[in-house]
Amino acid sequence: MSENKNIVYIPPHFKLEDKIQIAQLIEQNSFGTLVSAHNNIPVATHIPLELNTTDSENWILYGHMAKANPQWKQFVTGTEVLAMFLGAHSYISPSWYTAPNVPTWNYLAAHLYGTLRMLEGEELENLLQMQMKRYEQMLANKPQPYEAIPAHTLEKDLKGVVGFAIRVTKVEATQKLSQNRDNQSKQNIVNELKNQRSYGAPQIAAEMGKLLDPNKK
Repeated sequence: MSENKNIVYIPPHFKLEDKIQIAQLIEQNSFGTLVSAHNNIPVATHIPLELNTTDSENWILYGHMAKANPQWKQFVTGTEVLAMFLGAHSYISPSWYTAPNVPTWNYLAAHLYGTLRMLEGEELENLLQMQMKRYEQMLANKPQPYEAIPAHTLEKDLKGVVGFAIRVTKVEATQKLSQNRDNQSKQNIVNELKNQRSYGAPQIAAEMGKLLDPNKK
């Protein structure tokens, strides 16, 4: 994967470079946004994307979308695309700082750039089986196996989707967790976020807690 200059604006102290952490971020927030361009106009689709990191130097993203979606009709082998993944995020009030400042937003995100190739036949069906198995086992009280779906239903649905694999060529990730604040402000933020009901606040508090040094005030 490329290590060239960032495409996304990421201040150095917010840059996430640990490949294991980035992979975990993607796996935990796998409903991503796939972006491509047609006639210089960006086109995006929100879909689940599966990351394969078996080869640590050659990551592969797998996904599928409805055949009725016109975005895929621009795909050919080598098409360059961007897959974006947003993790937990939360508003940060300046009232939580030890000194006057401006509000901000803390968040986790990853951008993966790569080149695409289409999947058909057995490759496509293996992808669909893998995705269903993962989410059934993760979220369903009574996981349903792929084989339980009636054959005529599978045959019909397979005709209505297209699959693809993306060879990742560049990875950029951000963990903006108030690293540029003093330790007391960080602790104040963590304490406040723990009691927030807004989406992502407890998760951001937990991520910030991992970075805090308990020996510093």
